[in-house]
Amino acid sequence: MNTNHYELLHDEGTPVPIKGWIQGVPVDELARRQLQNIASLPFVGPWVAVMPDVHLGKGATVGSVIPTFGAIIPAAVGVDIGCGMAAIRTTLRADDLPDDLARLRAAIERNIPVGNGNGGEHRKLPDSVETQLERSGLMPRLHAIKEKHRRIRIDKIERQLGTLGGGNHFIEICLDETGAVWVMLHSGSRGTGNLMGTYFIELARERLSKRVLGFHVPDKDLAFFMEGEPLFDDYVEAVSWAQDYARHNRESMMTRLLQEMRRHLPRFQTDKLAVNCHHNYVQRETHNGRSLLVTRKGAVSAQVGQLGIIPGSMGTRSYIVRGKGNPDSFCSCSHGAGRVMSRTEARRTITLKQHRDATAHVECRKDKAVVDESPAAYKSIDAVMHAQRDLVEIVHTLRQVLCVKG
Repeated sequence: MNTNHYELLHDEGTPVPIKGWIQGVPVDELARRQLQNIASLPFVGPWVAVMPDVHLGKGATVGSVIPTFGAIIPAAVGVDIGCGMAAIRTTLRADDLPDDLARLRAAIERNIPVGNGNGGEHRKLPDSVETQLERSGLMPRLHAIKEKHRRIRIDKIERQLGTLGGGNHFIEICLDETGAVWVMLHSGSRGTGNLMGTYFIELARERLSKRVLGFHVPDKDLAFFMEGEPLFDDYVEAVSWAQDYARHNRESMMTRLLQEMRRHLPRFQTDKLAVNCHHNYVQRETHNGRSLLVTRKGAVSAQVGQLGIIPGSMGTRSYIVRGKGNPDSFCSCSHGAGRVMSRTEARRTITLKQHRDATAHVECRKDKAVVDESPAAYKSIDAVMHAQRDLVEIVHTLRQVLCVKG
């Protein structure tokens, strides 16, 4: 019996298929067109996989898995290189949390810089962050990249390791179905990764304008580096560094988050169950016996038995999942609920009262500046999970009780 639940989304004549796990979830026409453009490139394939949280993205479609051979597309990875999730289960129970979590939220926001700009950076580098930076080996690798590409700025790395950033990045305290307390966070490679990604995207566009090709590139954001070119190797080196930096950033924040919780909550330990996964990245993988560069833009690796995190929007549910290793999705799943409104549309459409009502059970910001992150701006996480039931199984269902947004 066929247990796959994908639909074929490609137009007639598209060089490779587009397989989409989209049953019961909306997909806007612009996202579909963007996917067609990606699938038209001769080095993409053997097919493109589309996750149920799919929506229009900058450079490439969010919620897509793009395998390539002999080439790499920097804008498909994007500028939030290595963005991802981390979650740890603690020995705390729901009864250990105070009725009012406002003081704890304020303490977290004081000790972990949030938001973009100078306010989202360390004024004085904490000792724990400085130690982690020294031990990580990140700095010598970064200087080696800088030696070859002088235009890349590296002055933000120290001030931003262990900081959240803005947009849809968050820190949460959650309860699972048994009443166990979890801590979870979402962030990436911050300003340094952004600057690095932007730099290589511009280089790829410059190179595209000088290439003599036997095929059409329908969007300049799909500019690429060919394997064997020096810039291909340089980009792989840089993106690998940014992905490692993003992981260290999450680990640093998690350490400081747990320290702050220990100051305000009863004594506890962390469980062995911990997850730290990227959802904006590229790596070389073997599928169907073929070596491919697999770019997951808003998608998570879901190999057989592999744990992952699929967060809902603030005020809804999130999930710890175990991968089923579905080869049709290149062993992938969604990275969240996926936007159904642009930020501009959400600010115009969602009222402050609607946002407050939707997040009434969560200790979080209730002001206009975060309305674009309100649950109504996102797809139904229930529908998203149902659409990918052949990609992952649910291990734990989490509900937020505290949320820090940048």
